[in-house]
This record gives sequence, C-alpha cells and structure tokens, in this order.
Amino acid sequence: MQALDAIGSLPSIFLSSVAPPLSIAVVGYLLGRVREVDTDGLSAAAIYVLLPALVFETLVTLTADLETVTAAVAAMVGFTFAMGVLALGVGRLRGRNGPVAYGAAMAAAVPNAGNFGIPVTSFAFGAVGRSTAVLFVLVQNVLLHTLGIYLLSTGGDGDAYVDGLRRVLTQPVVWALVAAGLATALGLVPPEDGTAMETLRLLGNASIPVFLLILGLQVESMDLAATVRETLPTVGLKLFVAPVVALAVALLVNVGDPTVTAAFVVLAAGPAAVTPLVLSVEFADDDDAPVSTADYVGTVVFLTIIGSLPIVTGLILLAELGVLG
Repeated sequence: MQALDAIGSLPSIFLSSVAPPLSIAVVGYLLGRVREVDTDGLSAAAIYVLLPALVFETLVTLTADLETVTAAVAAMVGFTFAMGVLALGVGRLRGRNGPVAYGAAMAAAVPNAGNFGIPVTSFAFGAVGRSTAVLFVLVQNVLLHTLGIYLLSTGGDGDAYVDGLRRVLTQPVVWALVAAGLATALGLVPPEDGTAMETLRLLGNASIPVFLLILGLQVESMDLAATVRETLPTVGLKLFVAPVVALAVALLVNVGDPTVTAAFVVLAAGPAAVTPLVLSVEFADDDDAPVSTADYVGTVVFLTIIGSLPIVTGLILLAELGVLG
C-alpha cells in the first residue's frame, strides 16, 4: 500500500518540484522561437551580478556545520573525478581520443547544478538544497576553468592552463566566495534582516528564473545535427550511472546530513551542464574531427535535459520517503 501511495504521489512531486523551474525554461524556449534574443546580456548579468549575490548571501547565512560542508565538497570533487575517469574509459574503448573524449567526460561528470539544479533543489529541499547546489556550482567552476580548459586545449599548452587560472581569478563567483569567507571570519556579516542582505537576497533570488530563461533559450538555439547516436553512451552514463556513483561517493565520504546527501544525489542526476559546451566552443581544436566537441557536448546537454526529468522526480520521491540520504 505504501508503494502504491508513493507512486501515486509522483505527479504531485513533479508538479511541485520539477514542473515550476521546467515551465520557466519552456517560456525561454518559446521566447527564442518567436524572437531573436541575445543571451550574452542575460548571461553576463547572471554570471557577474546575480550568481555572486546568490553565492555570498547563501554562504554567509549557511546553517550547516563546517564538517558537513567539507564532506559535501569532498563528495562533489570525488564524484566529478570518478565520472570523468569512467567516461574517459568508455571513450577509449570506443576509440575516442583528444578534445572530443575530454568533452564527453566533462558532459558526463558535470551536472547542471546552476540554472537547473539550484531551482529544482530549492523547490524540493528548501534552503539546504539551494546551499548544496551553490557549493556544487563553486566546485564545478574551479574544476572546469582550470583542469577543464587544460584538457580541452590541444597538447596541454601551458599558456592555455595559465589562461584557465586567470579566468578563475576573474570569476566574480570566486571572489564572492572569498568575500563570504572573510566576512564570516571577521564577524562583518550584515544583519540578516537589514537592507544590505535584503538587497543581496533579492538579486540572488532573481538569478533562478534568469538561469532558467537562459537554459530555454540555449536549448532552442541548439543544432543536434546527426550526433544523437554518437552520444548515446555518454548520455547513458549521465542519466543512469551518475546517480549511483553520487550516492556511493556520498556514503563513502559520509556527508552526514541526509538532506544534503539527497540534494547532492538529485543534483548529480540532473542534465549535463552548459559550461563544458561553452568551453568546447572556445578551446577545443578539433576541426578535422567527424563530430566536433561542441556538437557532441551540445547534443548530450539536450538529450539529458529530457531524460533526466523522470529520474530527478523519482529521486525526490525517494528522498521524501527517507530512502535517499
């Protein structure tokens, strides 16, 4: 009877946790169909203003203890490397090398913790879910803009690695992290009900619908071409293996907080992130490849957006039943 009740609650979970952010992304998609929208301005506002505000406000009001945060970050790094190595191994077995192989690994290892994960975990798990997603975004930004750029650039060019480090240091999100750490350590955090924090909270909350509009606009502009069959192994890893690896890593690291654990697994089960696609366009030198790294990663992003919805809904159900975490 309990199993039947749980299955019967799936539509309710989808409507309350997944459908709201999905509907905003659909609005972005429809907007892109009827009007030509330049996403550069929206992306710049989200990256340089809204996301840093969200990161700072979330971190200085974080209620989780340092041990839980440290364990969660360790789980996120461990998951990313485990999935990356696994995807590279599958690529090698299929004869894939060079930028395409690394792009596929990043697509499998880096879930969309930002414009998909933050809204979904916020709806599903509240402030704890949002904080977990923000931490994941920070971890991903550091890994992608250092190791990711280095691997995508042909021959491991040292200049590209230096450029990657420079990009990290110019990311407002990183400086928001530093500012939050200093403010907390020095006791300079503004009052939570004061004007400064209310303003930051307003900006941070605005990032969620903007992220989703950008996601919808990006999906509308994608060209899937003939890469669907080529990308199916990577899509399978992202949809079906990633949640299992995430749960195993979380249990191995012992995150402790069951809500953080559940939010982390749900985030890992989300669609592939868009950032590896952006980095592939800029840094992958694969003009002679049958399928470009950008086309490959873009197709994985599109297919996992569709395929992850029932999986994420099911995992949220398991979390509500107390099975996950």
